Amino acid sequence: MNYQQTLDYLYGMLPMYQRIGQSAFKKDLSNTIRLCEALDKPEKKFRSVHVAGTNGKGSSAHAIASVLQESGYKTGLYTSPHLKNFTERIRINGQEIAETFIVAWVAEHKHLIETVKPSFFELTVALAFDYFASEEVDVAVIEVGMGGRLDSTNVIIPEVSLITNIGLDHMAMLGNTLAEIAGEKAGIIKKGIPVVIGQKQEETTPVYLKKASELQAPLHFAGEHYQLKEEGAGKWQVWKEETLFMDNLRPDIKAAYFIRNLPGVFKSLEILQEKGYSKIASSTIKTGLAQIVANTGLKGRWQVLGQEPMIVADVSHNPDGILQLLEQLRQQNYRKLHIIIGTVNDKDIQTVLCLLPKDAFYYFCQANIPRALAAESLEQQASRMGLEGKIIPDVNQALKEAHQQAQAQDLILITGSTFVVAEIEDL
Repeated sequence: MNYQQTLDYLYGMLPMYQRIGQSAFKKDLSNTIRLCEALDKPEKKFRSVHVAGTNGKGSSAHAIASVLQESGYKTGLYTSPHLKNFTERIRINGQEIAETFIVAWVAEHKHLIETVKPSFFELTVALAFDYFASEEVDVAVIEVGMGGRLDSTNVIIPEVSLITNIGLDHMAMLGNTLAEIAGEKAGIIKKGIPVVIGQKQEETTPVYLKKASELQAPLHFAGEHYQLKEEGAGKWQVWKEETLFMDNLRPDIKAAYFIRNLPGVFKSLEILQEKGYSKIASSTIKTGLAQIVANTGLKGRWQVLGQEPMIVADVSHNPDGILQLLEQLRQQNYRKLHIIIGTVNDKDIQTVLCLLPKDAFYYFCQANIPRALAAESLEQQASRMGLEGKIIPDVNQALKEAHQQAQAQDLILITGSTFVVAEIEDL
């Protein structure tokens, strides 16, 4: 099989949550454990950092990986979902896994795949771990797919665990309250392993305190150690326990909500330093955070695609993420706002629609996946919320129409789903 045939084989044989939703979600680690045992336990052959959370876990994972890479460590990075190509999920020092490796690996382990019949995500995790082990990375940053406790990545014993903020998302699988969802995310806490909580929240704090106490895991609330203060012109000061730690920090992720993730990133890096990662220094932290996009290829976080009119793509898709996105929108100067939006059929779209501005003009679209909410249904629900617009199912056609209608002083935002953003041709 060539690369495309290999992908078609995987997509066709294995259930994939991103495409079909809840029916692909398996609530145990048995398949991942079987795969890893057959592969000679690759998860035990490299050191790791584990990152979970509702929003911010992807950008935090990319940020930590960028700093480790700038510090001279051979750094693996596993994230999901991908935007354009499957190979984006698995990187070493920013370089995507080779298509030839994937083809050869699937061919070699085809019997194992057909025997275990794992989900797409379970197999992807096993492939990533085997790749990192075979390439002898110094450390790999591993982003949880969903939840934590029963997530396929949760077979590693990391150097440090980071849990970013908790919001209401994937409720059918993870729980109906912030405390229940935090309980699932807290499943990545391991006995004696330090855990960093990126954002302290009233409902989730007792969950973390209890879990960490049970496992004798040192618990750190990042905001009690690090604070950021804006200097202006995209520059930030970092304060560590009331002492200036760093100034003139210029992260290249321009999403304002990313700044909220940085205390967790800084505390995680501090713990790695204490564990012997001596090449991490203030200079490599500053450089690493200034080159996250360049080093890791991260996309879709307030990514500016054009000017006059300004065009922004952002993968925010749940109520908490949309709230933070709207906060940044309010800081922009524009004449009229055009929003191209699509979503999937298992999200809390009613709450999201209630948050969106009524003075914008909307273009309702849908990603080309079975899980997508039909653009017609999205428009009907939006109309009941007082949101006006038109149905253009294809995101690129919607963008072309918005560009034709917009004036130079307008702003076009593409959001609502990772999969809608992924289909933008010029991303």
